Amino acid sequence: MKPFNLFPYDSKIDFMRLGRVSLTIAALLVLGSIAAMTFKGFNFALDFTGGTVTEMRFEQPVDVDDVRARLGEAGYGNAQVQTFGSGNDLLIRVQPKGEDEEGGADQDTAREIQQALAIPGNAGTVLKSDFVGPQVGKEIAINGIWALIFVVVGFMIYISFRFEKKFAVAATLTTLHDVVVVTGWFALSGHEFDLTVLAGILSVMGFSINDTIVVFDRIRENFRSMRADSRTVINAAINQTLSRTVITSFVAILTMLALYVYGGGSLRGLAESMLIGAVIGTLSSIFVASTLLSFGPLKVTKQDLMPKARDEEALARRP
Repeated sequence: MKPFNLFPYDSKIDFMRLGRVSLTIAALLVLGSIAAMTFKGFNFALDFTGGTVTEMRFEQPVDVDDVRARLGEAGYGNAQVQTFGSGNDLLIRVQPKGEDEEGGADQDTAREIQQALAIPGNAGTVLKSDFVGPQVGKEIAINGIWALIFVVVGFMIYISFRFEKKFAVAATLTTLHDVVVVTGWFALSGHEFDLTVLAGILSVMGFSINDTIVVFDRIRENFRSMRADSRTVINAAINQTLSRTVITSFVAILTMLALYVYGGGSLRGLAESMLIGAVIGTLSSIFVASTLLSFGPLKVTKQDLMPKARDEEALARRP
């Protein structure tokens, strides 16, 4: 056994035995996530709701976490703070307290922010303060939906050519499952949903499809080399790629966990979405994607792959 081969290549773990249970749990997670998004909704950040954007410059570098704490005490609990340019410059996004979001409210908010950040010995100066309306957030959300559609269609086309249509449908359903569950988590938990979370969810799609394709490639090869039923072939493929799946996911999760712990508040949403997505994506590639290929209209047989196998062999013989 190789040093990093956690599971022997010829392991006999019967994952297919839990097939119906796995698909039932996956369906319940999707339904629960959709229910949370429908009835509870999201805690949208200023990227989507609009607010006041204030640029400030300090005489000396400041601690971003301390700035967030001071703003929280001043009544701006969901403030977004990030550095830009030098370490002395801050970009601060907050939701105005007043009902009138325009017509001078941004300047009033800027004065309150300046007073809240009156750090002794490190005066802050407001460089610019503007109100950003929610229309920008709507455009961002629409662009995110188009990006999701574009990626899904791209997956379908690529996997259909690379493997077979049944593989493409199973991979797409599994990826959508992962995206819906991660998105539903933010609706259920009430954690702030901002642009970094949206970026993390789109990254989850890439991680999920990559892991699924590795398993699918082994399934295809096993169908060509093994004389066994679909259940046995798929089980063997999962066992053969299990070490690779676990090690890759473990390293990715460690990286995302470090980003979550040490990345600060501005990157927490990104790290959280990717962390949950890595866990869900790993489990779904083992228990959902492969299981779909053994049930109903998506059940794959050797005959489904034979035409592609003949075409690839013919291409390989060409000079």
